[in-house]
Amino acid sequence: MDLFTWLPPDATRVLFVLFLSFLIGLEREERKISDEQYAFGGVRTFPLIGLIGYCIAVLSRGELLPQAAGFAVVAAFLLMAYWHRLAVSGNAGVAGEMSGLATYLVGALIFHEMYWLATALTVSSVILLELKAQLENLAKRIETTDILTFAKFLLLSAVILPLLPNQALTEFQINPFKAWLVVVAVSAVSYGSYVLQRLTKAQGSVLFSALVGGAYSSTVTTVVLARRSRESGQAHLYAGGILVASGMMYLRLAALLALFNRALMMRLSLPFVVLGCIAVLAGWLWSRRGEVEAASGMAPMEPKNPLEISAALLFAALFVGMLVATRLVVEHLGHAGVYSLATLMGVTDVDPFIMGMTQSADSLTPLPVAKTPPPIAAASNNLAKGVYAFVLAERRAGVQSLVFLLTLAAGGLALLLV
Repeated sequence: MDLFTWLPPDATRVLFVLFLSFLIGLEREERKISDEQYAFGGVRTFPLIGLIGYCIAVLSRGELLPQAAGFAVVAAFLLMAYWHRLAVSGNAGVAGEMSGLATYLVGALIFHEMYWLATALTVSSVILLELKAQLENLAKRIETTDILTFAKFLLLSAVILPLLPNQALTEFQINPFKAWLVVVAVSAVSYGSYVLQRLTKAQGSVLFSALVGGAYSSTVTTVVLARRSRESGQAHLYAGGILVASGMMYLRLAALLALFNRALMMRLSLPFVVLGCIAVLAGWLWSRRGEVEAASGMAPMEPKNPLEISAALLFAALFVGMLVATRLVVEHLGHAGVYSLATLMGVTDVDPFIMGMTQSADSLTPLPVAKTPPPIAAASNNLAKGVYAFVLAERRAGVQSLVFLLTLAAGGLALLLV
């Protein structure tokens, strides 16, 4: 039963205005109690501002000009309060006055029956006002490079992507929108790993670096851990970390397959997830054998910015090149040519090739053929990483890593028999 059915609609709206504006006023009242400095408004002022906004909207019957005039009048009073606060305390913050303007808008929005927007505005205002200290500390921790990196991600996803045509072009059936969407998705995974590494770089844990770095690039993580193993006698720890990073590669590929090709996902995602989880678990268990003390004093792994525009353009070029190469190989060399191409690309970077297979499966490459190259490319990549670890790592860590990655490669190829 609706408790407000017996109330007139305007009464219900007025109660809603009072409730939402009271929440903002309550936060401001607490701020005045906790701060000795002068603060504008409280549990009476803000509900009055909300009621003014609602009543002006009612009297003007929703006309924009009278509501804008009322907004200007309220803003003028808030400006006077701001000048008074500057003269009394010298505090130049303007958040309280801005919350007053937001309260006026809450009243107007409720008149127009935009209840969700009014509630969202109120909740956002209260959160932003209440988390003042935490947000200011966060702003101090964020570096200029982090802001620039996020701006690049927005450029890749929100600016460039909508401008591209969403249709197949040329005889190779290349869709610019889908091609760049792949770039955005891979960049988003790498960016998430990059942010996590930046936020937790002070921890310096080998296994944590392997987990996060493997989601970014298992090849780069393998090389870094292999080189660092020479500085420590903990062969089990670094060999286990390298195996964990390669397990994360399978989990990353499973997520990308799920995003871009449902048919391939049904064939490969579950085996990839199982193989990745086994590798991560085995690497963690192996790292705890022998000397288990983590190298807590080691320098944290410094991740490379994955959102350089040049890197995104290079990935896009590689991705389109894989689509073209796959089409030509299928036409002229058949299935054996596709498998050879998968082996070759696995030595360098598996992402462009496997993402190319997600787009060419069914259209350029039959699904029974398209499901085979991804495990081959991943196995080839594991073989290459095993060689890197054997050459670059401390002897025992290198031998253990090579054995683990060869076993993982064999397990990946065994997927072809399932």
